[in-house]
Formats: sequence, C-alpha cells, structure tokens
Amino acid sequence: MKEEHKVSRMDNMLNTIERLGNKVPHPAIIFLLLMAFVIGLSAIFQMMGASAVLETIDPDTHELSESLVKVESLLGVDGIRFMFTSVVQNLMSFQALGVTLVAMIGVGFAEEIGLIASLIHKLVKVVPNQLLTAILVFLGVLSSIASDAGYLVLIPLGAAVFYKVGRHPIAGLSAAFAGVAAGFGVNILITPIDGMLTEIANDAVQIVDPAYQIDLMANIYFSIASTILVVIVCTLVNEKLIEPRLGIYDRTQFDGNLEEQADDQRGLRYALFGFLAVVFLIVVITLPSGAPLRHAETNQIIGSTPFMDSLIAIIMLLFLIPSICYGLGVGKIKSSLDVVNPIIKVFGNLSGMIFLLLIIAQFIAYFNFTNMGTVLAINAASAIESMALGGLPLLLSFMLLILILDFILVGAVPKFAILTPIFIPLLYQLGVAPEAVLAAYRIGDSPINIVTPLMPYFALIVTFASRYQKKTGVGTIVALMLPHTIILTIAWIILFVVFYLFNIPLGPGSSMYL
Repeated sequence: MKEEHKVSRMDNMLNTIERLGNKVPHPAIIFLLLMAFVIGLSAIFQMMGASAVLETIDPDTHELSESLVKVESLLGVDGIRFMFTSVVQNLMSFQALGVTLVAMIGVGFAEEIGLIASLIHKLVKVVPNQLLTAILVFLGVLSSIASDAGYLVLIPLGAAVFYKVGRHPIAGLSAAFAGVAAGFGVNILITPIDGMLTEIANDAVQIVDPAYQIDLMANIYFSIASTILVVIVCTLVNEKLIEPRLGIYDRTQFDGNLEEQADDQRGLRYALFGFLAVVFLIVVITLPSGAPLRHAETNQIIGSTPFMDSLIAIIMLLFLIPSICYGLGVGKIKSSLDVVNPIIKVFGNLSGMIFLLLIIAQFIAYFNFTNMGTVLAINAASAIESMALGGLPLLLSFMLLILILDFILVGAVPKFAILTPIFIPLLYQLGVAPEAVLAAYRIGDSPINIVTPLMPYFALIVTFASRYQKKTGVGTIVALMLPHTIILTIAWIILFVVFYLFNIPLGPGSSMYL
C-alpha cells in the first residue's frame, strides 16, 4: 500500500492559491480587465498630476540630464489615438510572439515527427533518475546563453522527461521553469544580458567617475556561486515540496505521444548527420574573421552582434534540419507535405496562445504608454534615497524594490536603466562598488519571473502544463512555483549578505567596496 502524502499548512495555502487563481476568468479576459483598469487609472493619475523626474544618460557624452515624466491618460486625445492606431504594431513588436513562432517551427516539428521522444528515450537511459531534477535546473540556468530559448525548448522537455520515467510531468516542468526563469540573471558563462546590464551600469557610474569601467567579468564569481545556489535550492524545493504535493500522476490526462519509432537507430543516425551539417554551416559563417555573423566593425562574436541576434534562428535550424533527417530515416517523410503538415499542425495548436499574446501585447503597450511604471519606480527609488540608509541596508532596499517592480515591469533592462542613475551614484558616494549594485539587481530581477502572470512567456507555460494536466490555469502555475520564489529569494539574499560582509570578490578585480 502506497504511503499518502501528508497535507501540510504550506500545501493547504498553495491549494487555496491554486483554487482561487483558477476561479478567475480565462487569462485573455483577465488581461482585458487589466487593460480597462489601466485605462481608468491612467486618467485618474493624470488628473492628480502624477509625475517624476527621470535622470537619463547620454550614451555618447555620458552626461546626465533630467526630464519630467508625467502619467499619460489613455482617455485623452493622444491616448485614444494610440489605442486605435497601434494594435498591429503592438503585436508585431512583441518579442515573445516572434521568438515563439520562429523557434516552434523547429521544436514543434521535432516533437511531431518523433525526434524529441527518441532523444528523451536515450536521455533517460544514461541519466540517473535521482539527478534529473538537478540537471534540468542547471540546464535551465545555462539556457540564458541563448536568451529566451529555454522557455520554448527546455520547459516542455522537462515535463516530457519526467513523464517518460514515471514521475509527475508537472514537477519536471517546475524544475525546468525554475532554472530558466528564476535563475535567468546568473550563469556560469557570460550571457547577452550581461553585456546590456554592464553597459547601462557603466553609463551610470561615469556620472560620478568618468574613468570607472565595469567589465563583463565583473560579477562572474558571484554568478557562478549563485548558479550553484539556484541549482541546489530549486532541486531541494522541487523534490521535497513540489513533487510530493503533486502526488501520483494520472497518465490518462496526457494529450500527446512520446513513443519511440521501431527503426529509431537509423533515424537518430540521420539526425546526427543533419545536426553536424547545421553546426558546420554556423561555424563557417561565424568563426572566420569578417564572417557574416561577426560584428561588422568590431569583428566580435559575443555581445551586440549578428551571431547573438541569430540565436533563435539557429536554434530553429538545429531542430528542424535534424528532424527532417530523422523523419527520412524512420520513413515518416516521403514528400514535402510530410514536412509542411506537421508545422501547420504545430501552429494550429498554438492558435489559442497567439490570441492570448495579442491581448497581452496590447496590455503591455498600454501600460508603457501611460508611464505609470516609470513614475512608480522613480518615486519609490527617491523615497528610498531620502531615507539616508547605509550601504548594506540601501542595497537590500534596492533589491526589495526590484522584487516588487518585477511583478509589473518584467523586462530585465528597463528597470535597470530607470534605477541605476539614482542608485549607482548614491552607493558610490557611500563607498559601495557599482559591481555590488549589479549583483544585487541580478537577485531582485529573477525569482519573481516564475509567479507573475505578466511575464510574456507565462501563458506559454500554462499551455505546456495543460498538455499533462487538463485543468491547468494561472492559479495552478502560481501555486506550483511560489515555493521556489520564496525560498530561493531568502537563500539568495543570504548569499549576497555573506559576499558583502566578508568582501568576497564578485569577479576578477571586483569587490563589494570601492
């Protein structure tokens, strides 16, 4: 007789959150209501004269300038004009939609043709069951090298791997999601986001010290330590709290197929040849000096370069070409229609999510138009500045502010660009290094990603989960991921305090203090 999982107070709390969250309307209706709320609130705040002074830095001269940012009403002439004229542009400029559609050509086709199932079958043979969670979390953190690709590739893979080994697939999804999103701000390698954040931090510190320069490796030691922490904490949370709460999985709920092909070996051999061919092509157009995917002026590969901008297209090819080869090997592809029809099916399955992303894109555009997020962030930062706190309390206050703002301003770059001209010069005067502010920001910007429905890929996670658990809603995912957010945030702050108190180097030549 199997032992039943004892229901704890945390389980009861999470179950309540899930029930309440799933009783709210469909996410599309939620965002429509939020749009109405933003429209009304913008009009009220404009009448109240809500505003803030935004400090911006000229990237060429590094000079600081101030501008008054006011809340703009969506019920005014400009607001109404914006709502009616920007619908198409809002959708077309919504990065999550383009990334999803392009990547899913390859990833979705690989799943439809059976390559994903075969790879999972091979994976579970070589990876010990007890290490699956840790490996998924680690690969999730590592996936930030390829920007947002982890959301589209690793999270559904995590669910599928757990399903294949007889564990609850939603637990696999939880582990991968925690690594990809809650650990997004750190890595053991330099990622695209590091370049953007470092550049913004340099602009801010050069307000007070034009000679000061932060390099890309400034936080690498802290990033590596944080990666280890994320893997350990999220693995323990997933295995000790999440998976026991989910219980035994009812396999009749699964809407998919993970069965391998009979002549699988030949298909995988063909897929390997296709994969190597794509890799060879990428190497040829990337590595030689002056290659097309290098920066035209600096000749660099990493940073703001064609190679980094091509990662989603490269990932699509790395799945699509091997999948076509695999289909030829197992006899599933006999004509061009056998390639086109599975992709059409993939896009058909994404139709509901595409509609939801249309609504989300409008909401985000409306919210950005009003300037309410910017005004809130600046005024909150000014309030913290006026408290005249010491170095560590100020850093912790900065971290808390980022955690709160991340519920509504989910992009890593915008918050940092708004707040660094305030906090970096202020902390610099207190003897705190800008590298410490950058490290603090990494913590504040990451754990909330997995529980805020405003995160662009949140709807996609709900879609992935619903394949394995039919009655899945926003509340399901929030309740699922909340333990990760709470425990990881506490553990990460403790790690930061240890680095600060003992002045442990954040990177080569970088410390917490000036």
